[in-house]
Amino acid sequence: MSGHSKWSTIKRKKGANDARRGQVFTRLAREIVLAAREGGGDVDTNFRLRLAVEKARNNNMPKENIERAIRRGTGEDKDAAAFEEVMYEGYAPHGVALLIDCVTDNRNRTVAEIRHILNRFNGSMGEGGSVSWQFNRVAYFSFPQGKLDPDRVFEIAVEAGADDVKFEDDEIVIIGPVDNFKTIADALRAAKIQPEEAGLKMIPNNELELPLEETLQVLKVIENLEDLDDVSEVYTNLLITDEAIAQLEAA
Repeated sequence: MSGHSKWSTIKRKKGANDARRGQVFTRLAREIVLAAREGGGDVDTNFRLRLAVEKARNNNMPKENIERAIRRGTGEDKDAAAFEEVMYEGYAPHGVALLIDCVTDNRNRTVAEIRHILNRFNGSMGEGGSVSWQFNRVAYFSFPQGKLDPDRVFEIAVEAGADDVKFEDDEIVIIGPVDNFKTIADALRAAKIQPEEAGLKMIPNNELELPLEETLQVLKVIENLEDLDDVSEVYTNLLITDEAIAQLEAA
């Protein structure tokens, strides 16, 4: 997962001044709408909503946008679209597995857009279950190490039920069972540790390593998928090497 974490960091930095920030806000708003619809509009009692709001704030989403999204989710805004979450499965070139997490108000449009991109890059859609068996859903947290004591962070994470704590360069990644997500998040919050990334993720059981040129080809496909408004995240079993990271940072 090291390469995936570094790649996520690069994308966050590059997106900080992205001209298409409106697209980022659209996705964040949809996450807030779904969270509020599922568990109500109180961030103190709705943990999923709290995470969605914190993510929006970390991306400098205006307060009024956040509040409007919550109202849409709770039904106070009667003009709200009916969003739903759906996961599509497919393959990028060179047999790389993809799970494409979407939030959409029109499944037909979403699947058509995804199929168009995969076909354009010599990939393909997969049947339900054809790819997902290669992944496990986990609770995932990442944040800069900074001045944090590694031993203390490890202790906090393990006591809260984490399965693994990785120290990679200046980044700390915590992985745990889905059922322990809230416990781990609360423990980090109590220790005044603010994750840059927190959520439920699909991580591959095994990663596929490709030559550099082929790796970059696959990453191009993933970037095109992530540019779609309806796509929240793309999970892959591609091993993103340090060499590929260096190429991405230089781009």
